[in-house]
Amino acid sequence: MVALLLTLAIQAPQPQTVSWKIDGVERTAVVVAPSVGSAHPPVLFGFHGHGGNGRQFARSAGIVGNWPEAVMVFPNGLPTPGMTDPAGKKPGWQQKAGDQGDRDLKFFDAMLAWVDKTYHADPKHRYAMGHSNGGRFTYLLWAQRGDKFAAYGPSGSPGWTLVPQLRPASAFFIAGESDPLVPFASQKRTIDALARKFGVGEWKGTGLVKRATGRDGVVFGTYLHPGGHEYPLAGAKATLELFRADAAREHARVAVDEPQLREQHRVPRPLSESGSEVSDRVAREAAH
Repeated sequence: MVALLLTLAIQAPQPQTVSWKIDGVERTAVVVAPSVGSAHPPVLFGFHGHGGNGRQFARSAGIVGNWPEAVMVFPNGLPTPGMTDPAGKKPGWQQKAGDQGDRDLKFFDAMLAWVDKTYHADPKHRYAMGHSNGGRFTYLLWAQRGDKFAAYGPSGSPGWTLVPQLRPASAFFIAGESDPLVPFASQKRTIDALARKFGVGEWKGTGLVKRATGRDGVVFGTYLHPGGHEYPLAGAKATLELFRADAAREHARVAVDEPQLREQHRVPRPLSESGSEVSDRVAREAAH
């Protein structure tokens, strides 16, 4: 048993801290490499709440090791004014385009370029999640970098003012009905507006986790719990499940479509050529 536990510990992904210089300011993130080999792994970005940090968010979300094929990036924010910190002494994220010189959007761009270069990540399978102040930044990424992601997971944050800018994408929303910081009504208003915008309806599920589908392959999920402003583990787990299902669904679609696409683009053989036709089946590995 001791030997088994030691082996698992050695095989577990080891976080590393990576740094970048953004407009002369050092920015850092905790990065967890895939523990399962993949030529083009999916990527998950997780943004902590105001006053938190990347390592703390990774622990509170409880998702490290639960998607072994993915690169996971947990950035650290900079001192930012917030509802409970008007002086801006604690770390957080810009909330609107143009805030703080777009320092955090620039930070994201640098991280993404590094991840793509380092891991040859899959551009179709990038995901962002965050809680509270980090949830609002997740909405901002949806608005300002909407062509970079497949799905989002905002928690404990409203995005009502950004709804007109958001393009179709799958998402999982977490909100506490007794949230003392971010009124539940404002969070629910955002979810309902996006559901109308993308034709999402017929919510189904058991317990607190509900899911529904909309136009253009959009899938929404919610975890509307009776608690406050905490980040529930069950909600984070359900968010990750939606991300993994999105990646697996896309991989399955490609595996089914590729034979037909190859046939459509096949160059006809000369009539004089003989022999059996050989076709290569290339299927991308499904991810969680």
